[in-house]
Amino acid sequence: MEHIITVTDLRKSFKRLHVLKGVSFSIPKGSIFALLGSNGAGKTTAVRILSTLSEPDGGMASVCGFDTVRETERVRECISLTGQYAAVDEGLTGRENLRLIGRLRRLPDAGQRADELLAAFRLEDAANRRASFYSGGMRRRLDIAMSLMGRPRVIFLDEPTTGLDPESRLEVWKTVKALADSGTTILLTTQYLEEAEQLADRIAILHDGKIIAEGTLDELKKLFPPAEKVYIEKQPTLEDIFLAIIGKKESA
Repeated sequence: MEHIITVTDLRKSFKRLHVLKGVSFSIPKGSIFALLGSNGAGKTTAVRILSTLSEPDGGMASVCGFDTVRETERVRECISLTGQYAAVDEGLTGRENLRLIGRLRRLPDAGQRADELLAAFRLEDAANRRASFYSGGMRRRLDIAMSLMGRPRVIFLDEPTTGLDPESRLEVWKTVKALADSGTTILLTTQYLEEAEQLADRIAILHDGKIIAEGTLDELKKLFPPAEKVYIEKQPTLEDIFLAIIGKKESA
């Protein structure tokens, strides 16, 4: 199995605060990998290192086969990053936002690519409307579309549904699933347990700077005590699993 992202013993500190304490994981090509953890667990720090915005204090990471410290330009050519809040220019229309990114990336087919993405993200009817009039879900879809202008092989989505209402969140989930179906590899950070449960092929739980559990949802369920039998068999949710694992670590 080809791994497009590999992280080995990654460490990062800010003065006396140890944020990452030896994080390791790998992500297969074309999959959705969820990095799940509470606020301050180190999720965004890991994404910043993988996207070349920060250097680790120790360990190594590679994306698309390139070292994130020694080959930053090559890494940046194959990735795109969408942060916690939509980074669109609200004074521009949806089409203008996309074409702007196309020009910055020096794409020869920026206009055509913009039209393709407007159609793919169901924004054609709002293409000539200023982004300031978009709903939260539309603004987030435009933000993700802007990330795809350069046809990246890997997308980092750092808490992509923060602040969205349930309907907008479902819209973003559909978009993320469609991206993975098209072959794009996605690293998703989230603190929403249901989001990881719905989207991820594999889930890693990051707690206190370390990966304390990793696997598919079914594999993580095996870490949970046997199903409780009352009148029906109750299967554990990802929330049950997460809280049980965190509790074990904190009591150790």
